[in-house]
Amino acid sequence: MLKKKFLTASGLAIALSLSLSACGGGGDDAATGDESTGTDGGGAVTLSIWHNSTTGDGKAWWEEVTAAYTEANPDVTFDIRAVQNEDMDGQLQNAVNSGDLPDIFMARGGQKLADFVEADAVKDLTDKIDADVKSDIEGALGAFVIDGKTYAMPTAVLPGGMFYSKDLFAAAGITAEPKTMDELNAAVTALKGTGVQPIALGAQDAWPAAHWYYFFALRECSKDVIDAISSNPDFSDGCWLKAGEDFQTFAATEPFNTGFLTTPAQEGAGSSAGLLANHQAAMELMGGWDVGVIASLTPDQQPLPDLGWFPFPAVTGGAGDPSAMMGGVDGFSCSKESPAQCEDFLNFMMSQEWQESYAEAYQTIPASKAAQGAVADPALEPIMAAYNDAAYVITWLDTLLGQNVGNALNTAVVEMLAGNGSPQGILDTIEQAAARG
Repeated sequence: MLKKKFLTASGLAIALSLSLSACGGGGDDAATGDESTGTDGGGAVTLSIWHNSTTGDGKAWWEEVTAAYTEANPDVTFDIRAVQNEDMDGQLQNAVNSGDLPDIFMARGGQKLADFVEADAVKDLTDKIDADVKSDIEGALGAFVIDGKTYAMPTAVLPGGMFYSKDLFAAAGITAEPKTMDELNAAVTALKGTGVQPIALGAQDAWPAAHWYYFFALRECSKDVIDAISSNPDFSDGCWLKAGEDFQTFAATEPFNTGFLTTPAQEGAGSSAGLLANHQAAMELMGGWDVGVIASLTPDQQPLPDLGWFPFPAVTGGAGDPSAMMGGVDGFSCSKESPAQCEDFLNFMMSQEWQESYAEAYQTIPASKAAQGAVADPALEPIMAAYNDAAYVITWLDTLLGQNVGNALNTAVVEMLAGNGSPQGILDTIEQAAARG
């Protein structure tokens, strides 16, 4: 069973057991232009849904669960839109600004969700979650609690770390998973000796590159320092600069794949996930969803048999706990004006049966503790074990900071990697974005 250890920040109980004006739901659907017929007064209801699984079993899961709900509730149908993960936050922001949110949409917690709450665009689900569902997901539910109210139901917990090919490690003579940065550097050198690209990085999407900065900050900064930034984005503590310097030093050893600045993260065989899936690179730093993404990009679209995982290595002298983890919680919210069938459907899809099939389809760790027995992929086992042993878990920094400041952070990290920025430049960019609000 996963433990609840998330940090609390800016009124958010951010947990893992591991993204604005009037709202829509009853207006024109942003994806199709179709007018929603959702009401609370009876009659036919069409619920619009935006999710982030554009292919494979994940996409099929949404078709199956909605079909099952319609079979039990013939007056309810669905208008489903699959949005590429990297586009989701921006499209949701646009939908909020235009008053055209779908009834059901993906939520990631942190300041991103808090912005929606502040805009009065999302429904309070506190008293709308079935008792049995609430009992099963209570460990992850805190990720979506803002000022004591719950605004989404969690579907998966997604801690981050290093995914790697056991076969490529063995071919390079690497006999143990790196536990320190010195050991990771040695592994990079050994892999280069075999002609393999050591680490895949999809910096075209910005956030995968920024993940490296996040994890160096996790190791350099104390829990209290990181905990404080969502309520007060003060980056004056020296650990934030040290994290950037650590990353700059590591990147100078050229550990990443050729052309990493123009490599996408998750789309196609040439993406960073695809390079690992096809044994063209040996490692990738990514969140727990990577197991399923990699499986979808192997030649036979099956799980990578030799896929392994280890926590981000320890940094000498850092103030962060070496066992601390970073990650996120995927969940789903209802728009403020959505009909009551919205939360009823969320309760339906959060049942043990559908959470088990969700875990299988997405190859992920389900939020429901009752469904965690369905986790079959061996690559997920060390992630769950490390999570259970983690001193604490924090959410992704860009989620914690919100879309505007988070995107500025991500872009500044890429600028540094491209030679157009610096560790101090990252902090200057964050502070400027925070000052703009």
